Amino acid sequence: MHGVNAPTPATPPGRAARLAVPAGLLAAVAGAFAYVGVVDPNEPGHYPACPLLRLTGLYCPGCGGLRSAHAVAHGDLPAALQANAPAVLGYAVCAVLWTVWVVRATRGGPPPRIDPPPVLLWSLGVLLLAFTVVRNLPFGGWLHP
Repeated sequence: MHGVNAPTPATPPGRAARLAVPAGLLAAVAGAFAYVGVVDPNEPGHYPACPLLRLTGLYCPGCGGLRSAHAVAHGDLPAALQANAPAVLGYAVCAVLWTVWVVRATRGGPPPRIDPPPVLLWSLGVLLLAFTVVRNLPFGGWLHP
């Protein structure tokens, strides 16, 4: 009777199983970009207005993000950067992190661990705050979406 309750050694998941979540995430993001690429945010009535912009007339750091995604979906990088440059940077960072994840999953390694130091998080927050303030000042009109 010995061995009945003995734990069985776990077998590592196969390549397909390791790539299932990154593939699912890619499908979701591609679907979102495809939708924004087809349904133009520059035409009124397709998406809700930014509540901050509607109530105060001020642009938040996300204002222009959909226009930026629409331009990226159409391969128009200058228009994407003009609509919301931090969003384009965010898309690029996400693409790099996803690529690292897929490479590691393909090789059987662990997913990348994202653990930025507090100074980096504070720096990003300060940069986004500065971007938001400058885009709402008279001389920051070139940052309007």
